[in-house]
Amino acid sequence: MILNVRVDNFLVYSNEVELSLVADMRIKKFADNVHMQHGFNILKSACIYGANNSGKTCLVRAINSIKNVLLGYVAEVPSNIFRDDKVCSFGVTFMERGRVFDYDFKYDSTLSDGYKRGFVYECLRESTIDQHKNISSKELFIRDVAHGIYRFHEDEELSKVLSLVSNDNILIYTLNAVRYSKIGEYKEILRQFADSITLLDMNNIPINRTIEVLKNNEKIKAKTVELIRLADLDIEDFLYYKEGSDLTTLGLSNEAGSPDPREAVLRQSVAIDDMFRLTSVHRGKSVQSFSFDSTGTKKIVSIASYIVEALEMGKTLVVDELDSSLHFKLTRAIVALFNNELNVGAQLIFTAHDATLLDCKKLFRKDQIWFASKDSANEYLYSLAEFTAKENKIRSETDLFDRYNSGVLGALPEPDMISILLKNTSDNGEE
Repeated sequence: MILNVRVDNFLVYSNEVELSLVADMRIKKFADNVHMQHGFNILKSACIYGANNSGKTCLVRAINSIKNVLLGYVAEVPSNIFRDDKVCSFGVTFMERGRVFDYDFKYDSTLSDGYKRGFVYECLRESTIDQHKNISSKELFIRDVAHGIYRFHEDEELSKVLSLVSNDNILIYTLNAVRYSKIGEYKEILRQFADSITLLDMNNIPINRTIEVLKNNEKIKAKTVELIRLADLDIEDFLYYKEGSDLTTLGLSNEAGSPDPREAVLRQSVAIDDMFRLTSVHRGKSVQSFSFDSTGTKKIVSIASYIVEALEMGKTLVVDELDSSLHFKLTRAIVALFNNELNVGAQLIFTAHDATLLDCKKLFRKDQIWFASKDSANEYLYSLAEFTAKENKIRSETDLFDRYNSGVLGALPEPDMISILLKNTSDNGEE
């Protein structure tokens, strides 16, 4: 699970921003929304609001960059276009195997002799908490090229080696994990954490995972189909048609046993793509999901397997524009699955525009709601928990939609599109 994400000088962010999923235990409401383990209190979900182009998607991309780096995929890391500095900084605090780690790294895209300087800084720490709630942090290793600092905890040989490794990748991929057992241990921890993160864009969500589940994973298949059915989409069942299936059991042949024109269409289409093999059953009638179901229904079908997998395996699901094409009650129902007391390790982080989700009465704690905004000078990422009852008159019972709409919480666009009509009137010579 993610406790904290830190980003600096990346895409829209010219200065450091921080998303924290550490629960503020002074907030007593909705204790079920918090995962408690080994003294750490971690939010099971968090939503991020803000105007278009305010940094929400950039934060999702930053999490994706962290995941890719930890898995050894080093691609372009774009720095902020408004600064000459080419060093991007990333950091993540996470729980893996019941232990809490902080991992920070910096990537310098400045060219030196035709090559990028690469990973010029990385540091791994482990945090523990005592019975008095005091948190202590132990440095496991640090490699700081700019300041010539190279340390590996209690291993002098590795400390000397750190200054000699390449900057093309991070330590767990540039040092021999077999020869150095601690490197192997940290590599496994970092990779397992990265593998536990799934990132999705609801405007371009692949259906491949749901297809594979329906084809091959009987355990997750049943719950995936049940989630689709319970979404109240007028779907009684959802199937993947396989070669040689008994069409009668799928409801694709009529009662008299005579050829059904839908059968020919289906058999012809299965050779085109897996997507065309998906069948939804509406009021006893089986139809091709691809050609019949709405955009929102297809998105629920696509995301269903990811949700079930996250809940079953304790993964972190990061979704950009979760509310895209979904009824607001469906979005709330998805969030409620993660906030539920029966969820003991899964996490949901998402961006949204639907202000009806701004609900601290029935859905969220104040520390679960975040806002992204920017002005001509800076970019900001802040929590609703920063707004107090005393100073801002924001309580858990406050009508947040009204406050957000009035601009009290910031992160609200103010479009002035009427001026385009006034300009047209002026161009036509009308007074």
